[in-house]
Amino acid sequence: MLKFIIKRLLMLIPVLVGVIFIMFLLSYITPGCPAQMRLGEAAPPEDILQLRTEMGLEDPFLVQFFRYLFNVVQLNFGESYLTRRPVFTEIFARFPNTIRLAGMGIMLGLLLGIPLGILSATKQYSIFDVGATVAGLLGVSIPNFWLGLMMIMLFSVTLRWLPPTGFADPIQWIMPTVAIGTGSAALIMRMTRSSMLEAIRQDYIRTARAKGQKEWIVIFNHALRNALIPVTTSAGLSFGFLLGGAVLTETIFAIPGVGAFMVQGINQRDWPIVIGGVLLIAVSFTVVNLMVDILYAFIDPRIRSQYK
Repeated sequence: MLKFIIKRLLMLIPVLVGVIFIMFLLSYITPGCPAQMRLGEAAPPEDILQLRTEMGLEDPFLVQFFRYLFNVVQLNFGESYLTRRPVFTEIFARFPNTIRLAGMGIMLGLLLGIPLGILSATKQYSIFDVGATVAGLLGVSIPNFWLGLMMIMLFSVTLRWLPPTGFADPIQWIMPTVAIGTGSAALIMRMTRSSMLEAIRQDYIRTARAKGQKEWIVIFNHALRNALIPVTTSAGLSFGFLLGGAVLTETIFAIPGVGAFMVQGINQRDWPIVIGGVLLIAVSFTVVNLMVDILYAFIDPRIRSQYK
């Protein structure tokens, strides 16, 4: 298991280098000048050129790329073009809000998706199954930003039940969590239903029932445990996508997270902020996938035996 973890961590290196290269290339070819954004539209061209030289923007692309890569190895993500504060400090001050939002979204997805998927599979083709399937299709199809805007209009503007923005109080967590977690709940529900339908048709399920075991023991101790592997994969991928999808949700609900900060950096051509945020999300996504792979070994004894 330790060799597997080390191997996956080493595979993270080329992934992160590729992410940095792509983001650097996009920032290099995107129109707009950070120096002019800082000095203003009426700034003299010689002042803009001097500031670009001080910021290293006049250096060739590869020089800028390898310089940034060398700094990242030392955990130096540079300074913000506008605030002149370290990117590491700016991003990690907001990262807990993004993690909390994504975590609550995936928890909502698991709490709704797994029970609904189990009931839908055990009552196949019933009214409940049809309703859950339709709800799952709607949950997957509705964009989280549209759902967030509709909830703000209904619960904040019309009914005045919930605050439209902020993330400090628990009451402010409700709408962002529902907006970002609905799609994950629908995806996990569909995956749980599909895996459970496949599991309950296996021979060992018929054998367990023939031995006279209670139905809930057959479902939870035998069928569900074997159906959890694809569900775990789906939940892990959903959590990674929620970290990236939090950009829109944080912007709509004015949550001070990494996503909203990246949007602000894009608007102001503050590329160190954008690249640092994308890099942090890429690392988080890879770490979540590694944790999912490790979790497989605890769910399925067959996988655990491969590492002994």
